[in-house]
Amino acid sequence: MKRGFALYVVFLLLFTVALSWYLTKPKVLYVGLFAGSNWEVPEGDSYAMLEAAIERFEKEHPGVKVKYVSGIRKDDYSEWLAEQFLKGTEPDVFVVPGADFDLYAASGALYPLARSASVDASFDASVYYKSALDYGKWQGQSYALPVGAVPTLMFVNKSLLASEGIAIPANNWTWHDFMQICRAVTRDTDGDGRIDQFGVYDYTWRIAALTNGVKIFSSDGRTANLADKKMEEVLRFMQEIHEVNQGQEVQAKDFDMGKVAFRPFTFAEYRTYKPYPWRIKKYSSFEWDCIKLPAGPSGRNSSLIQPMLMGISARSHEQRLAWELLKTICYDPAVQELMLTKTQGLPARRDVVESPQAQALFNEATPGSEEMNLKTVSEVMDDSITPSKFARCLEALHLADNKLQHIIREKDSLSSALSQVQKEINAYLQQ
Repeated sequence: MKRGFALYVVFLLLFTVALSWYLTKPKVLYVGLFAGSNWEVPEGDSYAMLEAAIERFEKEHPGVKVKYVSGIRKDDYSEWLAEQFLKGTEPDVFVVPGADFDLYAASGALYPLARSASVDASFDASVYYKSALDYGKWQGQSYALPVGAVPTLMFVNKSLLASEGIAIPANNWTWHDFMQICRAVTRDTDGDGRIDQFGVYDYTWRIAALTNGVKIFSSDGRTANLADKKMEEVLRFMQEIHEVNQGQEVQAKDFDMGKVAFRPFTFAEYRTYKPYPWRIKKYSSFEWDCIKLPAGPSGRNSSLIQPMLMGISARSHEQRLAWELLKTICYDPAVQELMLTKTQGLPARRDVVESPQAQALFNEATPGSEEMNLKTVSEVMDDSITPSKFARCLEALHLADNKLQHIIREKDSLSSALSQVQKEINAYLQQ
């Protein structure tokens, strides 16, 4: 009896010690992200914003530590994350690549955020730009929050237009305005019989489709929408651009030398190449700025935006804390402001972008950008569209690229040619 009681006491003491250790040991959350910019531009310290968010989170949550693996390249990140999931060692909170988002959401790998958001009085999803927030949804449910996003704008070579006596277009300009300027500036400037000054570089049918109200794919990614009047307008416009250039392909070097009036640019590229030192390395021989994309006859001055998403693993053992960490990174206004000073992106929260201090922070972090009004950028974000992100989207787009480029070059009959392309793309998507 005494022996049994003694064993019970020992067991109770050991259990108490173990419980005390478990309750007092630091809890650890792991974050998954890659090195470098999400938007393919040079970036000094790609972990600066995260580290600031971690410091803020740990201060507000004593006894919780946040760790991350550094040095994973963006090109390797998708494979690295998939391996972590296979091994059951995926991070609690992680960047979700857009191309993989639907797969992770459909497989149940992502924690449904409504479980936490719906009972969190401090969270208000309406502060986000709608298109950026919707990019993190699958079948109407939110599985990821946007950290930041960048819209596509139109680069304008101010020096070239000034030399031709042409005013910079207003932000409500149209394809007609765009084409008039392209025709006016495209010519042979040195008399060798070959065009050496051009209207536009890197303007694609995808951008034209966006600004003409074309939704290229259905929301489920099963069908393409290419055989309609709006797409005929897109292809006809692209054929005009091709004709203005007399079939000559405009090269990147032409643009870099200041011989091109327009080029679509992401906001991240604007922020990278506007200030010193990258401005000196890239575009020091001419003055330039950015405006909205021109609107097609059936569309608006819309923009494509590229959001950066973060989600929570459905298998995280610390989902409450993971939600708090996700909020700190993606929602906390002070951390969101760091998008303007520590990265080349733009905050995903509209109220942060439009706050009184945002313009000052932006100007300080991007010298020479005083003409860029963040209120205008905010308007662009509000009237923006996110890229499709179903599993075989990129492959389908590449297939469409090849088919449509042939139509543009060969001036095929648009109606029948587009119908044929649509059939082929649909057959691919439905395999």
